[in-house]
Amino acid sequence: MNPADLSLPDAAHALRNGTLTSENLTQAVLERIATQNPRLHAFTHIATDALEQARQADALLAAGQDPGPFCGLPVAVKDLIDVQGQPATSGSRVLADRIAPADAAALSRLRAQGAVLIGKVATYEFAMVGPDLTLPDPPARNPWNPAHITGGSSSGSAAAVASGMVRLAIGTDTGGSIRSPSAYCGCVGLKPTYDRVSRSGAFPLSPSLDHIGPLAATVEEAALALDMLTENPNQWRPAAGRLTQGVAGLRIGYARNWFADDPQASPALIRAMDDAAAQLSMLGAAITLVDLPDYPLYEAAGSIILHAEALDAHRALIQDKSDLYGRPTLQCLAFGAAIDPAELAQAHQAQTRLTAEMDQAMAPFDLLILPTTLTPALPFSAFDGEKAVWTPMRTIAFNVTGQPALSLPMGFDGALPLGLQIVGRKGDEDLICAAGHAFERATDHSVQRPPL
Repeated sequence: MNPADLSLPDAAHALRNGTLTSENLTQAVLERIATQNPRLHAFTHIATDALEQARQADALLAAGQDPGPFCGLPVAVKDLIDVQGQPATSGSRVLADRIAPADAAALSRLRAQGAVLIGKVATYEFAMVGPDLTLPDPPARNPWNPAHITGGSSSGSAAAVASGMVRLAIGTDTGGSIRSPSAYCGCVGLKPTYDRVSRSGAFPLSPSLDHIGPLAATVEEAALALDMLTENPNQWRPAAGRLTQGVAGLRIGYARNWFADDPQASPALIRAMDDAAAQLSMLGAAITLVDLPDYPLYEAAGSIILHAEALDAHRALIQDKSDLYGRPTLQCLAFGAAIDPAELAQAHQAQTRLTAEMDQAMAPFDLLILPTTLTPALPFSAFDGEKAVWTPMRTIAFNVTGQPALSLPMGFDGALPLGLQIVGRKGDEDLICAAGHAFERATDHSVQRPPL
C-alpha cells in the first residue's frame, strides 16, 4: 500500500511500531502531489523544509519522545492561515510577497506535536468569491471532473484531500467555505462551534462569522484534527470522544423544508437526502421532519454582516492597492461599502433573534440533517461571464448561529459528489461526528475515490 493512502491513525501507528518513517510518508505525499497537482492546482506552495520537518519527527520518535498523535503526519494549510516561513498571500496579488512571521494560533499545537506542515493550498482571493481566472494562481479544480469547480473558498483544501494528495487540510468557513468544497469534492468538512478554534493568524473575512476547521478523508480524521486545533481543549468535549457510539436512540430533525421545494435542488440531491434519512433511521435514530425558520432570513443577515466586516478588514489595503485586487473581490467590497451602520446593527440584532429561533426549533432534537449544497459542483464555464453566479448552499445559517456542522459524502448526482450536513448544538461536535461516523461506516460513499 502507498503510505500516502494510510489513514492518519494507521500512519501514526506505523510510525510508532517502526514499519514506517515520517520521511518515507512525506516523500510519498510529495510524489503524489507532484503527480496530481499539475492537473488540479490544489497546492500553491510546497514547504522547502518538508522532508527536514519529517526527519525531525522521526528523530523524536526514535528517541522515545512522543509529542502527540500528529507527530510526523503531513498536513496542508489554506493560504489564508499563517504558517511560519511560508507564503501567506490569501490568494491575492495584494499580498504576493508576504511571508508569514509566525504560525497561526490554531496551528501551534500541530507544530508542537511535530506535524509536517507540508504546504499551502489554494483559496479564493481573501476567501471572498471565485473562481477568478485572472489571478496569478489558477483556481483549484474538482478531482471528480476538472472541468468543474471545487467550491470555495477552501478550494485547494478540498481538492488536495479528495484527490488523495493529503489526508488532512486546514481550511476556513465564513459562509460554508469548509463544507461546500467538501460536498462538491466528496470529502469530509467540519466547521466547529464558533470560538472553539482560535482565528488569530488567519486573514479575517468576517470576524463575527469566521471559523477555522479541518477537511479530511474520513469523519474520524476530521474529529481527531479538530481536537488538535481546539483552543483550551479542557473546556470542550473531544470531537473524537464518542465516535463508536452510533446513532441508536438519537432524535434527529430532518429539515426537508429547507430544500425539497426549492427549484434549484437537483432531483438526485432530494433522493440522496431521503436515502440518508432512511439509513440513519435503520441505524436506530428517530427521524422526524422539522420546519426550520426561513433560510433566506439567515442568508440575508449573514450576507450583510459578512460584507460589512470584510470591508473593514480591507480599508487600509484597498486605499493603497486597489488596482491589485481581482474584479470579483472589489465587487464584494463595494457591496460592503453600501451598508450603513444602522443596517449592520439590524443584521446583528437579527443574528441574535435567528439564533434563538434555531435553538427553539432544535429543542426537541439531538441533531439536524439537511444537504450541504443543493446541486453538485458547477462547471467552470458557468463563471465565464461578467454576471456573478450564485451556487445554492444551506450553510451560512450555522455561521450566523455559531453551531457546529459536519459535511460528508452521501452519494452522487451523475459522476459528481453530494454532501450530507449534520448539525448539532454548540459544543456537540462529538455527537455530530458520532452520527457522521456511523453513517460513513454503514455506506460506501466515503470510500469512493475520483478516477484519477
